Amino acid sequence: MSPTPPPAHEPASDTRFDYIVIGGGTAGALMANRLSALPGKRVLLIEAGRRDDYHWIHIPVGYLYCIGNPRTDWLYQTEAAAGLNGRTLRYPRGKTLGGCSSINGMIYMRGQARDYAQWAELTGDDSWRWDQVLPQFMKHEDHWKLDTPGQAPDGFAQWHGHRSQGSTGEWRVEKQRLRWDVLDAFAQAAQEAGVPASDDFNQGSNEGVGYFEVNQKSGWRWNTAKAFLRPTCYGRANFEMWTSAQVARLLIEPQADGSRRCTGVQVWTGSEMVNAHANTEVLLCAGSIGSPQILQLSGIGPADLLHARGIQPVIDLPGVGQNLQDHLQIRTVYKVEGVKTLNTLANSLWGKAMIGLEYALKRSGPMSMAPSQLGAFTRSRPDLAHPNLQYHVQPLSLDAFGEPLHNFNAFTASVCNLNPSSRGTVQIKSPRFEDAPAIAPNYLSTDDDRQVAVDSLRLTRRIVAQPALARYRPEEFKPGPQYQEDAELARLAGDIATTIFHPVGTTKMGRSDDPMAVLDSRLRLFDGAGEAGQPRRTVAGLRVVDAGAMPTITSGNTNSPTLMMAERVAAWITAAA
Repeated sequence: MSPTPPPAHEPASDTRFDYIVIGGGTAGALMANRLSALPGKRVLLIEAGRRDDYHWIHIPVGYLYCIGNPRTDWLYQTEAAAGLNGRTLRYPRGKTLGGCSSINGMIYMRGQARDYAQWAELTGDDSWRWDQVLPQFMKHEDHWKLDTPGQAPDGFAQWHGHRSQGSTGEWRVEKQRLRWDVLDAFAQAAQEAGVPASDDFNQGSNEGVGYFEVNQKSGWRWNTAKAFLRPTCYGRANFEMWTSAQVARLLIEPQADGSRRCTGVQVWTGSEMVNAHANTEVLLCAGSIGSPQILQLSGIGPADLLHARGIQPVIDLPGVGQNLQDHLQIRTVYKVEGVKTLNTLANSLWGKAMIGLEYALKRSGPMSMAPSQLGAFTRSRPDLAHPNLQYHVQPLSLDAFGEPLHNFNAFTASVCNLNPSSRGTVQIKSPRFEDAPAIAPNYLSTDDDRQVAVDSLRLTRRIVAQPALARYRPEEFKPGPQYQEDAELARLAGDIATTIFHPVGTTKMGRSDDPMAVLDSRLRLFDGAGEAGQPRRTVAGLRVVDAGAMPTITSGNTNSPTLMMAERVAAWITAAA
């Protein structure tokens, strides 16, 4: 049996620790695990949400009941976007132990090697290149193909980790426990359209079509709380965890040499405000929305914004909350005939009963489904040097997330631009830590992004027109075949597109001479924008470790790259300790 979780915080006289980790999500759970393994070092983990003891967190299809639920979601909304024709979007972020890994699509995806080459260029640090970060992905991976000797193809172990291969093995990767005829036909149609088959999206070039691998274990969601907290941290005497505790601000103190140091955090426990102090470091792991919000509330950010919100600037750092990037998916829907989809299966009492029974007996079937099952990576134009599109294909359709399934058989082929040029912002609205920030992704705000949207819709039509799908007589339901002109398709993309929940970049790492860089290449916070030609100091005792540190978005789902970044930072800290 796993050790009993430590109790939620109760007022204590001793609030001094060696390390304080803010956020028990994807990065924070790993950071807490690695730092609490240091002998003699006291570690505090602070999580604004509750424990991950809600049953829908662990049943894979439970994301339907976690997103939009205040028990597990911050319930953010974006600002109205011109590129979306004035629409606002629901913007889910995990508010529970495990963070977004408790409510996300569970897809294991590293991105492309070129993503990390770009990071190396933007930071001036070659240690961010693919061959340098690959061991950090593998360090905690436990890949199903390596469970049995001889099961994996030759050479597979050079790309993937497993407990038997020396990996710490906390992060389980498994194949999905279902298949659909209509998805198999889409995969064949994609190949007929020139997209090669792939059985591994994680070897540096993810081009191809195939079923996604997922972070599940025996049909259950595998979140970072189960992977990194529950088996180890709960049994360590030097580990303490406060849940339902929200950080109001960081404590920044001037030093004798004119520099600054983060000495701790101010935390609202639900009944009192407590100052917790860190002897060594504070690790801000609150995510691409939460981390810039906490920095701005602490007086760290664009001085003009802080003054306007009634906050005295402590560090004028203009990049905080800028550079927001996200993957916007365009959801095309096709009616089909002569094949089962989840629409009709789940729209009957008998079908629902059979789905529940299959999961209860086998941990398989629709209740074990990730939100997307089939994936494809390809190019919007043949002259591109790399795949710039990702498809998420599902054997179902609905008007919008959370709405009922349609009463006809259909599939959804959602396509996103992997490398959008649109940039948005995260800005506090008030000096109150309880108030949600303004989130403005500025989707489809550039000509390039609008053209990629148009090209991707045309490519989807070309794939669906291939012989492999002809027997199911696909009929375009959304956006509709009547729309053919570029201007029409660009406008329709704004009408039907939605986020795929991958915000990054709001506290980006970069070179010292980039005034918009928030962090150095080791994720330490810069002490101001600096002067031209002069090296920039960093704030002692503070790093930001989450997807906000990415200077550019990875070419795929962002959860596992965030884990990789946390693994790197933990290695640097433990080596120094």
